[in-house]
Amino acid sequence: MDPILIVDDEERIRSLVRLYLEREGFAVEEAEDGSVALAKFKAGRFSLLIVDLMMPEIDGWRVCREIRESSGIPIIMLTARGEEFDRVLGLELGADDYLVKPFSTKELVARVKALLRRSSGQLHTVSSEISVGPLSIDKEKHRVTIGDEAINLTPLEFDLLYFLAKNRGRVFSREQLMETVWGYDFYGDARTVDTHVKKLREKLANPSIKKMLVTVWGVGYKFDPDMVS
Repeated sequence: MDPILIVDDEERIRSLVRLYLEREGFAVEEAEDGSVALAKFKAGRFSLLIVDLMMPEIDGWRVCREIRESSGIPIIMLTARGEEFDRVLGLELGADDYLVKPFSTKELVARVKALLRRSSGQLHTVSSEISVGPLSIDKEKHRVTIGDEAINLTPLEFDLLYFLAKNRGRVFSREQLMETVWGYDFYGDARTVDTHVKKLREKLANPSIKKMLVTVWGVGYKFDPDMVS
């Protein structure tokens, strides 16, 4: 497996995260700021990035935004600030998950493992293609199309859409989606799910397809093709 890249301007944080990841058998590389991270990312291959939000000069937001222009690699954002705006913005820029400092190293490792399982295609054991009107979701090829147009989704966005479509008509709470799609117990802000659904709707620009992703107020979300009839 390609190494994990830790991007943080605090050496103490990088060393601590590296220690626990290496104990689990992961190869790890470090970057002390955003510019070094972008240079390393362009020059090498990585399986996952752990990126601090607040860094001098090139911050984590910019790192995430630039990487998302060319790659769907899993990204976990670290932030010392718990404000909702920071968390939501990081997710909207393409981060798959976030942790607020101080964080549990065991929790971080659990989230790393969950994201890597998803990105390697191990989350679902059944390979099948789902077709609803012009929408096609091909699990084996990890490909989503609307008609002849390919839709570029991150691994997490793909798995969220696939899971909801596979269980069409069934309502899932945010906690259930976190446990099933994210792959670990729900730890906090439900906006993590809300933000990814919002991004999915933006990318599924076809008006009839967007309506299939239904918000059930006070409960959660479902995929319902009948909503366009």
